[in-house]
Amino acid sequence: MEEQELIDYEFGTVQEVEKRDFLRMWIQILYFPFLFVYLELFFHLYMRLQVDYLLLILPFGVSAGLLLSPCLLLLRGNLRAVVQFVLTFFLAFIYVAELLCKAILQQYYQFFSVLSTAAGNKLSDYKDAVFQGILENYVGIIGLFLPVFLSIVLIRWLKKENEMHILSAILSIFFGIMMHIGVLVLMNGSWQGDFTPATLYRMDTNVDDQVEQLGILTMLRLDVKHTLFGINKERDTDFVEIPSYQQQGSLVLPKEETKEVEEEVVEETVIEEVEVLDTSPNQLEIDFDDLLAKAENEDQKWLASYFKSQTATLKNEYTGMFEGYNLIFITAEGFSKHIIDEQRTPTLYKMSTQGFVFPNFYTALHYTSTSGGEFQNLVGLYPKNGNPISLKETGVRQTSLPFTLAHQLSKLGYRTIGYHNNGNMYGRNLSHPNLGYEWIQGGEGFEMEKNAYGNNVWPQSDLYMIEQTIQDYIQEEHFHAYYLTVSGHMPYNFTGDSMAVKNRDAVADAPYSDETKAYLAANLEVEKALTYLVEQLTAAGKLENTLIVLSPDHIPYFDVDIIEELSGKVYGGSAIEKLKESDLDFDLYKNSLIIWSASMEKPIEVVKPCSQVDILPTLSNLLGLPYDSRLLAGSDILSTAPGLVVFTSSSFLTDIGIYNRYKESFTLRDGVVMSEEEISNYVTIIKKIVKNKLEASVLILEQDYYGKIIPDSKENQEELTNE
Repeated sequence: MEEQELIDYEFGTVQEVEKRDFLRMWIQILYFPFLFVYLELFFHLYMRLQVDYLLLILPFGVSAGLLLSPCLLLLRGNLRAVVQFVLTFFLAFIYVAELLCKAILQQYYQFFSVLSTAAGNKLSDYKDAVFQGILENYVGIIGLFLPVFLSIVLIRWLKKENEMHILSAILSIFFGIMMHIGVLVLMNGSWQGDFTPATLYRMDTNVDDQVEQLGILTMLRLDVKHTLFGINKERDTDFVEIPSYQQQGSLVLPKEETKEVEEEVVEETVIEEVEVLDTSPNQLEIDFDDLLAKAENEDQKWLASYFKSQTATLKNEYTGMFEGYNLIFITAEGFSKHIIDEQRTPTLYKMSTQGFVFPNFYTALHYTSTSGGEFQNLVGLYPKNGNPISLKETGVRQTSLPFTLAHQLSKLGYRTIGYHNNGNMYGRNLSHPNLGYEWIQGGEGFEMEKNAYGNNVWPQSDLYMIEQTIQDYIQEEHFHAYYLTVSGHMPYNFTGDSMAVKNRDAVADAPYSDETKAYLAANLEVEKALTYLVEQLTAAGKLENTLIVLSPDHIPYFDVDIIEELSGKVYGGSAIEKLKESDLDFDLYKNSLIIWSASMEKPIEVVKPCSQVDILPTLSNLLGLPYDSRLLAGSDILSTAPGLVVFTSSSFLTDIGIYNRYKESFTLRDGVVMSEEEISNYVTIIKKIVKNKLEASVLILEQDYYGKIIPDSKENQEELTNE
């Protein structure tokens, strides 16, 4: 009897069984902490993120693992094994998904934005890009899924232990909470930089920074927390504006530019004497004191105070230059200025050199690429750097947006109509009617082009889109047509890219790689579309009084090597393929903005740094539309306002120089002289301006603030949308 008590017929002695059960218990306690540590560590190293922050990220992972361990400790046998495997696979899949999102779309996605975007988008359009992303990152994918395969072996051994460990589960939770508190204390230590871990922990934006400094797990957890419970932000109330040249102390401009500025001032003075040039501010009658008194919450108080502090840009010699003109606005998918060539793309070349010329125009890659680029082009605000997706959210909430070109021109009797030659993505079926357009897209009013097998061509032809739609509006007395193209969509090859295949012969002799040739070939559809557009406008007698605008949504970010090959310039360091802005030459984002009319007698060059948010106020001024320049993030490029370009990392470029937020360094433009003290003061001022512009852009949507500033704008917008 005693011998039977000492011997376990299957597993050995009782003591051996107890030791194994004890070991199994500790493996179950530490399984998830080790899993999170491995996933975060591997992800961080593979993505070449800064290792300094692993001091925070790994303890966060251990804490989360200890809090998750009771999922195993309170279960038995086969059920425990199933739960362990499912959770391991799910967690590894999340990290793989984030890796691919960053590799393919150049951004990480928060939990809710992933779900909403995936649910509403035609992800099949990205299948080639996804496949390419998987091939290029198979090492990272295998590494992240490795715990799944190892867990299968471990589970077979662990499931033999059938005891529930209630006390151990309680202790695991206790120590998990204690470690989390410890990490929070460490997080509030002496970390340096414009965005510290403690700052990012209280933010619902700057997703890339959150991943680098806090980890994937914490970024996703914070997204859930902030989505469910909101967020209290500490906002800057020290409102400042970009200093003019005269306020720069000992700043010295390059000699030739100083001369140009002086000549312009003299010329403007003469014009004022002869023509009495109207230089009144572009603003509306708004009582911000009354808005401040009636504010419903702290966000509205902040907005009222902020806008009250802003100085409106002035009307100028270009105000109303195209008043009464028809307007055709094109957002060109994945467009780069490097495709423009006098022989290969004569129409693009003519428009980009004989209209307004902006040699320092940038299309920085903000959140959600195309949607974020469109948002800047059409709304004149910066998209939120995180969930929810700004342009999509305006459609969901039916946000008041009275300053869009469609809403402004529709009040003047214009027909405002928009097209996209692809299916519904990013909720455009809601957002674009809310922008003021009679919206027509693939599958919803627009019959997409088919191939010989009866399937939709991918990508669709921009030429085909304009051929099928131009008669909708060209005979109208006044019209504003908007096009969102797709021919230039990634990936670029001569197999799955129908536009590249279609135009392959036209680039056969180009001295580039096949990928770059495919990119050029695909974008020839934009050239063909513009050429056809000009022909039809000419035939209808509408060309002279039509303004044509083309702006990219973003650069071909998935294929930076294409831009490098076309430009003959290297733009970054080791992480260039992920557009990690700490290693980036920001000139990568330099692009072409076309504002052209056949009525222009000569080109007008504006060297001021500018970006997509500046398009709406610039066009509003050119068209002579009443708007309030204080209420937009951008400014009229043709005004006297200093230039400002804000990048997704909050690095920035001005007339004076460029600031790299990661290196905390400001590089003066050639020929500009400033003392170290002046540079420090200047950078401090611009940082505040950038922060406030980004903050205001988000709050305007969250508070539907335009609707409160302009009381009848919401009613007018709803009436137009219903029509």
